[in-house]
Amino acid sequence: MIRRRSTPWIHKWSRPLIGAIAGFGILNTGYLTYEKLTGKITVCTTPENVKSCVDVLSSPWATVLGQPLPIFGLLAYIGMFIFALAPLALNSGTNPKNQKQIENLTWWLLFMGAIAMTVFSAYLMYVLAFELQAVCVYCIASASFALTMLVLTIIGRDWEDIGQLLFTALIVAMVTLIGTLGVYAGVNQSAEIPESTDGKPTAITFTPKVEPNPAFGWEITTTSGEAEIALAQHLAKVGAKEYVAYWCPHCHEQKLLFGKEAYAILNESSAVECAADSPKGKPELCKAAKIEGFPSWIINGKTYSGVQNLDELANITGYTGPKNFKYFR
Repeated sequence: MIRRRSTPWIHKWSRPLIGAIAGFGILNTGYLTYEKLTGKITVCTTPENVKSCVDVLSSPWATVLGQPLPIFGLLAYIGMFIFALAPLALNSGTNPKNQKQIENLTWWLLFMGAIAMTVFSAYLMYVLAFELQAVCVYCIASASFALTMLVLTIIGRDWEDIGQLLFTALIVAMVTLIGTLGVYAGVNQSAEIPESTDGKPTAITFTPKVEPNPAFGWEITTTSGEAEIALAQHLAKVGAKEYVAYWCPHCHEQKLLFGKEAYAILNESSAVECAADSPKGKPELCKAAKIEGFPSWIINGKTYSGVQNLDELANITGYTGPKNFKYFR
């Protein structure tokens, strides 16, 4: 009597485990996508002098091809979730030959997807540690998910041709790394904000190149027009309050929208610095106002989170002066 070889438990459970981890990845990146798109960015709260997910999501590395990075992570996890569990759902009523082909194809897709996600995550961990010098538990969790799925993909089945496996891994890793470096090639290049020559507002872009000064953050490089100055005066008059942290890139974007001259008015009357290590810091006021993210505006008792375009602030406060604002985000 020939004894049938038992199937290792990891081979039975590898697909459900990969699907479960991909599910956690969907929740993780889905939440970060929501935070990035809404502009709230309140995740991963840490002390004021410690960089966290707020800084990561506000950094230039958090945008790929003009879209929020978490969206691409969300799509990748959805793909891994489908590749892992689709063959299990198709087990009943599927031709055995077709089922075998689907299983084999999805294993290769899982392997290549896990390799690509792990290489990309490794690059982002390098950026997190050496470029941003921040702590982001959501980012670290995502990288851990990718690496775990790769390990499960490798040990989760019997790979007949190890040579082909290694060759595929090398090619996918090289393509991913080259593509990643290409996508982020412009991050370390300075981005100037030119004055508009056609009378239309100019889009604001900001890439931090140096550490912010605790006294004022980064230097405001845009100039104000009559509309920006008039709006700043109006905001001061109606008692609008803006809560900021000097190390927050989005806060600096808000300053760039106003320009140097107009923001000087707000700095005197409306801006509240929340960082405790700033000489102007008043964290007790921010705590009392229940501020969760930066920048935040409180106008007529209502909180508006994230960077606000000047026309939005004008509409909220009933501003009726000139509205030929020079910049937008």
